[in-house]
Amino acid sequence: MAALGGGDGGDGGGAGRALPPHSPSGAVLQTVEMHTGGEPLRIIPRLEAAERAAAAGLSLLSLRRELAAGQDHVRRALMHEPRGHAGMYGAVVVRGGAAADGAHLAALFLHCAGYSAMCGHAVIALGRFALDYGLVPEPTRPETAVRLRCPCGPVTAFVPWDGRRSGNPVRFHSVPAFAAATDLAIDVPGHGKVVVDIGYGGTFYAFLSAEQLGLDVCSSKTRDLVSAASAVTEAVKKQFKLHHPESEDLAFLYGTILTDGKDAFSEEPTTNICVFADEQEAKFGNYNAVIVEVSGEAFYTGTATFTVEEEDPLKHGFFFK
Repeated sequence: MAALGGGDGGDGGGAGRALPPHSPSGAVLQTVEMHTGGEPLRIIPRLEAAERAAAAGLSLLSLRRELAAGQDHVRRALMHEPRGHAGMYGAVVVRGGAAADGAHLAALFLHCAGYSAMCGHAVIALGRFALDYGLVPEPTRPETAVRLRCPCGPVTAFVPWDGRRSGNPVRFHSVPAFAAATDLAIDVPGHGKVVVDIGYGGTFYAFLSAEQLGLDVCSSKTRDLVSAASAVTEAVKKQFKLHHPESEDLAFLYGTILTDGKDAFSEEPTTNICVFADEQEAKFGNYNAVIVEVSGEAFYTGTATFTVEEEDPLKHGFFFK
């Protein structure tokens, strides 16, 4: 399957030689391309550096740190321009070793700004991928439970299976979700005091209505919403200390979600915008928590082979912010 390594990049015409050419020492990265509700996911089915580290016994969080320190050029090459874009998202699949810890596969989540501990749209796509690429030894009909290990913990996806291929919709049970803080007053430069809730569902987010910032999620300019949400994120990071019951590696604010203010439960559709870099009771550390079930549809868009030429000054990508 997909691999990271070198290849033949010799000169000359050479009938039958694989194209495009690349440097002998350059990387060849094969990916599976998917989307979930329009959110892209670039899956790297095999990364040799990750496999070696997993075989050596590294946990998934330790593996994430090691890849960030020594293999970050892979993330930049695939997430940034010219191979990616500002909204690109990725997942490195890890099989076996301490990283997977009894699951069918583990996943490291990548994006343009770095690494995430959890990604719902990626889990939905990876559930289908795991079945179609034979990572679940004995899938069952009409639905197969796919066990994934994410940096935030174990997640189970339930994927339709007809005996030949996966289908939709895919649903998954996430790690325990809880409110880390409610009605928290935060002073946001340029906006004054606002009241936010801090929630965790694999990553920490700040939640507040866009109205508190003088905006509307349906009619305000996207740039204004993003700027305001980013200001909230930075203010919360400076003014509130996060704690995770199991690992301080997970105690960071991933972003801010601006809502339309319709917080009371109803069947009426609601709108929110998530800016980043529900029913079963549970207990998680000292927090009252719930196990959330999320459902969605993921589809394949293709496969790709990306190459690197060492003399390319932009070989590891560039990023407009």
